[in-house]
Amino acid sequence: MSNGPQRWRHPGGKLRDLGPESLSDAELLSILIAPGIPGKPAERVAEEIMERFGGFRGMANQPLKKFLDTRGIGEVKIIRIAAAFEIARRIVNEVLREYEET
Repeated sequence: MSNGPQRWRHPGGKLRDLGPESLSDAELLSILIAPGIPGKPAERVAEEIMERFGGFRGMANQPLKKFLDTRGIGEVKIIRIAAAFEIARRIVNEVLREYEET
């Protein structure tokens, strides 16, 4: 890696080089919905989704069909998003169970 500022072509490279905490919410989401569509990269699609739903919390409370209204989001990408949210829910539930046991 160079000493100067790095410009990544995709947030996945940034995640690899600097770690996941260095990415914005939209950059993290864009990894799940890559590669985007002609004329609109995944990062822009992700920004539009984040703006529309007000972030991850707002997204988590939406029926999956609502995402289909976003140009660049199809069924496969919605399934990826749903899987990521389910993983997060399971982690939270596990942590809560452990906390309640102490």
